[in-house]
Amino acid sequence: MKTISTMKTIKIALIALIAGTAFTACDMPKPGAASDTESATAELKARPVKVMELAYKPTAISQNITSTVVAYEETYLSPALSGRIRSVKVEINDHVKKGQLLVELDRTQLAQTQLQFQQLLTDLARMDTLLQYGSITQQAYDQMKAQVETTQLVLLNLEENTMLRAPYSGVITGKYYNDGELFSPTPNTPVGKAALVSMIQVDPVKLMVNLSEKHLPLIKVGMKATISTDVYPNESFQGTVFRIHPTISAATRTFTVEVKVPNRKQKLVPGMFARVSLKLGEAEALIVPSIAVMQQTGTNQRYVMLHENGSALKVNVEILNRHDDQLEISSPEIQGGEQLIYAGQTRLENGTAVKIVSE
Repeated sequence: MKTISTMKTIKIALIALIAGTAFTACDMPKPGAASDTESATAELKARPVKVMELAYKPTAISQNITSTVVAYEETYLSPALSGRIRSVKVEINDHVKKGQLLVELDRTQLAQTQLQFQQLLTDLARMDTLLQYGSITQQAYDQMKAQVETTQLVLLNLEENTMLRAPYSGVITGKYYNDGELFSPTPNTPVGKAALVSMIQVDPVKLMVNLSEKHLPLIKVGMKATISTDVYPNESFQGTVFRIHPTISAATRTFTVEVKVPNRKQKLVPGMFARVSLKLGEAEALIVPSIAVMQQTGTNQRYVMLHENGSALKVNVEILNRHDDQLEISSPEIQGGEQLIYAGQTRLENGTAVKIVSE
């Protein structure tokens, strides 16, 4: 009886063991279930981003440079000889025409020379008659003729230096003597020059623009330029490159270009701040939205984030130019065809998992 009871007990234990094993087997995950769960978790942790393809495209090479309006010409007028000033006929800010009389000096010596010249002309005419009749030698006649020509040169010099006229149309900027004073050709102006008056030409005006040496092969005389100012924010002015300086500064690696701007209404005043925009041609360039370019904290280093195999890749870039809300960038690590992250990139780190989302 004990044997039968023992056998029953063993059978019951075996049945319970088999049932427990089967139950446990039912609770175990199926093959591949764990990896699916991990993928789902990783996908939840990946940050959503929007991307665009980077591509080199033909883009206008433009330069926007700050400059200052300067007079096209600036002149300090003074005679070559000392003398008493008879009359200064202009004041500061007077607009004058080319050839207009500005200053008249004492003309006593000029009057004497005029009389002498007229007498010499009369004598030469008489000698010409005498020469025809053989009453004087050719040598005597030639000496008189030379004296007439020399006196004429002296007369012209006196006329030029006692009657100072405007060399061009412009504006008087300085008056350094008054009527009746004695002029002496010694420096008396802020720039260290001797002058009775000074004037500038303001139609046209010009701007001195400094460009990087890399643009030297691109700049040409006759190129158009657009000028804007803070004084006239809603108005632009058109200029032309008319002179390219032949040397490059060793300190700044730049060269100077002069831009001439018509100024008929004289809105542009020397000393005024201005911005000059020059279009130098076309080149292949990377243009990206400005919001895609970020700045490394505490530095001037700029960078972008690219999408590469489900991760964010940080790439340092250089800003070459600005086009409204877009930037022209450059980097040896970008060859074209990469995916630029332009939305959702602000909190990404190098290697952060990302997922692309549509609009």
